[in-house]
Amino acid sequence: MSSGRSGWTWEYDGYAPERERLVEALCTLGNGRFATRGSAPECAAGPVHYPGTYLAGCYDRRSSPVDGRTVENEDLVNLPNWTLLRYRCLPEGEAAGPWLSPDSGELRHHAVRLDLRRGLLHRDLLFRDAHGRGLRVGHTRIVHMGDPGLAVQRTTFHAYGWSGEIEVESLLDGDVANTGVERYHHLESRHLSGHRTVFAPGGVAGLSCRTDDPGRLVALAVRTDTSPERPARTTSTSTGTAQAYRLPIARGRPAWCAKTLALRTSSDRPPGDPLTVAVEAAARAPDFPALRAAHEAAWRRLWEEGELYVPGEAGRILRLHLFHLLQTLSPHTADLDVGVPARGLHGEAYRGHVFWDELFVLPYLGLHFPEVARGLLMYRHRRLPAARAAARRAGLRGAMYPWQSGGSGNEETQELHLNPRSGRWLPDRSRLQRHVGSAVAYNVWKYARATGDRGFLHGEGAEILLEVARFWATSAVLDPALERYRIRGVVGPDEYHDAYPGAEVPGVDDNAYTNVTAAWVLARGLDLLGELPPARREELCGLLALDDEDLARWDDVSRRLHVPFHRGVISQFEGFGELAELDWEAYRARYGDIRRLDRILEAEGDTVNRYQASKQADALMLGYLFRSDELATLFARLGHRLDDETWRATVDYYLRRTSHGSTLSSLVHGWVLARLKGAEAWRYCEEALLSDVADVQGGTTGEGIHLGAMAGTIDLVERGITGLEAGPEGLRVDPVALRELPRFAFTLACGGHRGVRLRILPARLGIRVPAGPGGPFSLVLPGERRFTVLPGEERWFRL
Repeated sequence: MSSGRSGWTWEYDGYAPERERLVEALCTLGNGRFATRGSAPECAAGPVHYPGTYLAGCYDRRSSPVDGRTVENEDLVNLPNWTLLRYRCLPEGEAAGPWLSPDSGELRHHAVRLDLRRGLLHRDLLFRDAHGRGLRVGHTRIVHMGDPGLAVQRTTFHAYGWSGEIEVESLLDGDVANTGVERYHHLESRHLSGHRTVFAPGGVAGLSCRTDDPGRLVALAVRTDTSPERPARTTSTSTGTAQAYRLPIARGRPAWCAKTLALRTSSDRPPGDPLTVAVEAAARAPDFPALRAAHEAAWRRLWEEGELYVPGEAGRILRLHLFHLLQTLSPHTADLDVGVPARGLHGEAYRGHVFWDELFVLPYLGLHFPEVARGLLMYRHRRLPAARAAARRAGLRGAMYPWQSGGSGNEETQELHLNPRSGRWLPDRSRLQRHVGSAVAYNVWKYARATGDRGFLHGEGAEILLEVARFWATSAVLDPALERYRIRGVVGPDEYHDAYPGAEVPGVDDNAYTNVTAAWVLARGLDLLGELPPARREELCGLLALDDEDLARWDDVSRRLHVPFHRGVISQFEGFGELAELDWEAYRARYGDIRRLDRILEAEGDTVNRYQASKQADALMLGYLFRSDELATLFARLGHRLDDETWRATVDYYLRRTSHGSTLSSLVHGWVLARLKGAEAWRYCEEALLSDVADVQGGTTGEGIHLGAMAGTIDLVERGITGLEAGPEGLRVDPVALRELPRFAFTLACGGHRGVRLRILPARLGIRVPAGPGGPFSLVLPGERRFTVLPGEERWFRL
């Protein structure tokens, strides 16, 4: 892997089958509507390669027999493979040679280059046979950022030392399945049926198929153009199409073919037969040079609005992270009914589900692409009825959002999970992570503060936030002995602890993160009701059946939720400090990598529930969500004094007891330590940067990137290190000095202005507000120093 001269390219030299799936994931191209993994066009799915195309929000439900029972799973569907291209050489007077691919013995050179600036993927191959005759092949792929229904792949062939023909087969392969994650091989993997194929004039082949539950028609049409232009020999099977060409080729006379894809579904607007519409769109699509020019122009606009400049290797990785964020959640996403897929549109891990990762993604989007952030929050609002129904089934009121969501908004968390170490199927209790509702409410509130979108906050946002508050108010039960409210039977962000040792009842009590964020939601719910126009307040109170007695309870619970402490630190949950201590050094010496300590202990016949050991940040997540002064105020409302000494002791305590079994863990620890000016901050920040590109989780990146961690590293720079917060009073900036990142710059949308540029230098801050119709820009610096920057003005300040 190399950086490229400009820092705008991501390159892999040489061919290494063992890393191919990592390359495919990190070289995925997308446009916010669909994405295609960066797989070799020559190769179908197998042990080495895994081509995949995924449409945002396209799920299908299947039942599978697992460990003697039937389970249901909803999966993001792997769509037909449009990239597949086979070719072989026909030297004059000789029979056709073998089909060529990176796995051929004749491969002499292989390179992959991802152009981040332009959104282009290049693969270059050189084959040489036993007679010294060569064929150079170059692929360039685009998933169009301007037109979200188009993609194109152009392949050029150069002959060396021979002449004749190159035989090319352009395939549209619908015989695909979801087989990209080995752990899921027990589950039903076929999600497409009812295949229908057509051929149309102009070299167009079309294929439609449908998912089962819910039934959705998906159509792909590919127009294949060649030079020299030649007629195609067409064949079709029950699941796909093939267009075969024989192109003359000689030294100095290259040949090429281009596959232009149009993707349509029955969910598109305006409605129409997807196959007919796709075929028409493919036929009229511009040629490759025009498509490329429009695509590159769209990327230029994205980079202008989403600019982040950090020098050096850290900046190159951050740019890759931002590239994948913008491919998964682009301005096109704003019009779709989709959430934030935890693994992007890059693979099938977590089955494409939506967790709480918008907590790490929306801050960036709110500061750069607020319309996308709003669209993602609307995904949650449309699933409010499902969250209300879930709360009712639990005997509660309000909205209980699921830990894993997909198309419907119902709980999609699996009931069983496989421990690969032991081969045993175990109960999956992660659905008890009720804190996901607080994350949704937090995102609503922070989005409205950052963007000033009071219309959303008073409209759909208010319904979300108030229903989550109502859920917490009815979940909390008063303990007369403590004279405090308690929330029992949950799982915290840690995820390791899903029960007390030896307990038959799942869950733990009074998870500190869950209780503190619940108190925050209740307090914000009261604040929101207080600021609503009287008519809207009356409407919502009537809709939700809220009366003064309910609101008095909200206030009481928000002040008396139990937060456990032990030995001068915040307890992760009630009783955490009474668990056994783990011999961390012994386990590291025995196993090396102990990130998945839960699997190791279960395979030994033990359980992580017995130990003071966390998978990832749990109580420390509070330091990610809230500034130190906000956290102190929140704890004071709950009747506790949280000073700097207690917080530092809490951070140190959990740092020694965390295995970092999630890519989010290093991110949160890096953020918290950076704000505390901790000496180890960069160690965790760097691990967060490398988590996917170095595949620190041991093979998981090839199954899909970790979108929350990628977005979180960008946010770590823009908000964490910068201490930036946008709100009604303006832009608040309070940087911390991090020696490894002494200077950086980024552009954001804030205070009614787009394209506001901040530059951070040692002890200095520069801000430029673009000229335009907006009013003066308000800036708040440490010490509550307030300044105004006029449109068209650039100012510098000492920090």
